[in-house]
Amino acid sequence: MKTFKAIFEQYNWDNIQSKIYQTSAKDVERSLSKTKRNLDDFLVLISPAAQNYLERMAQECHQITKKRFGKTIQMYAPLYLSNECQNICTYCGFSLDNKIKRKTLSDTEIKIEVEALKNLGFDHVLLVTGEANYSVNINYFLNAIALIRKQFSIISVEVQPLSTEEYKHLHGAGVYSVLVYQETYHQEVYKKYHTKGKKSNFDYRLETPDRIGTAGIHKIGLGVLLGLEDWRTDSFFNALHLDYLQKKYWQTKYSVSFPRLRPAEGIIEPNFIMDDKDLTQLICAYRLWNEDLEISISTRENEKFRNNIIPIGVTSMSAGSKTNPGGYVVDPQSLEQFEISDERPVSEIAQIITNSGYEPVWKDWDKSYS
Repeated sequence: MKTFKAIFEQYNWDNIQSKIYQTSAKDVERSLSKTKRNLDDFLVLISPAAQNYLERMAQECHQITKKRFGKTIQMYAPLYLSNECQNICTYCGFSLDNKIKRKTLSDTEIKIEVEALKNLGFDHVLLVTGEANYSVNINYFLNAIALIRKQFSIISVEVQPLSTEEYKHLHGAGVYSVLVYQETYHQEVYKKYHTKGKKSNFDYRLETPDRIGTAGIHKIGLGVLLGLEDWRTDSFFNALHLDYLQKKYWQTKYSVSFPRLRPAEGIIEPNFIMDDKDLTQLICAYRLWNEDLEISISTRENEKFRNNIIPIGVTSMSAGSKTNPGGYVVDPQSLEQFEISDERPVSEIAQIITNSGYEPVWKDWDKSYS
């Protein structure tokens, strides 16, 4: 099977963008009439022409999600371990050129933060760091996982791209899923946003999900940073990547996230604005294309949107999130990666999910099942 880079190079950004924006109402109706859809249908369903069919899309999306996942929402919380970073990324509060206090949690501080999350009811934690290989590296990750693995049924990580062998070490340590975002698939624009550090290597990041799949990680999460480029075109390439991975690593589960650019220390303004209607359309398009895909919504999104999106296609949500190392207890004033939008307490989010007729699920998997 071809590598994803070889497949990616067969596509041209401008040609895909043109196809999306030239889609007609007849194309949309044809795609919606199908019971099984492919990438061409996904392209159609993210087009401006499909916005007039959003209600119809949302209704089918609701039915598919209920059939495949039931009326449940998986709950998780991010645990930021460090804001140290060696990259310069123009949209991130952790960027190396931001002259702010850096912090990496010690063993004791990690345990304190974990206790706070456990008291809130969480059994799924997402470990997040900046990309600083000299201090926040595979040895640091393995140590942190060893400290907390008895406390959580599911441990996910969102850190710098690693080697295949390092991902195998994470898998052996009990990591359930790895999230990695390409940020944007527009290769020329990517260079403008990532000006220094290992992250400036577009191809190395592009090939990261292959290394995760080869290592046997149970689930891989993908996404783009919505606001850097045209969200429709970027999302097509993200779906192209998912399609490739599902065919090659067919035993692996997959999820997609939808981070919209949020305010943070020293960042640029979004290059492209994506409103709530656009994001609803994108979520529906993913669900109508791929029934098995897990769909996650974070506290980047506002309260109203998160309330209304619950019945449509979402399968997991964060709550009560802090995006700074030690943000729950140890050091609430440390630098955030970005500002969250939904600041409601965990108990309130859980009650809203329940009031919507859904069940907030805190534990959905156990190591003994593996």
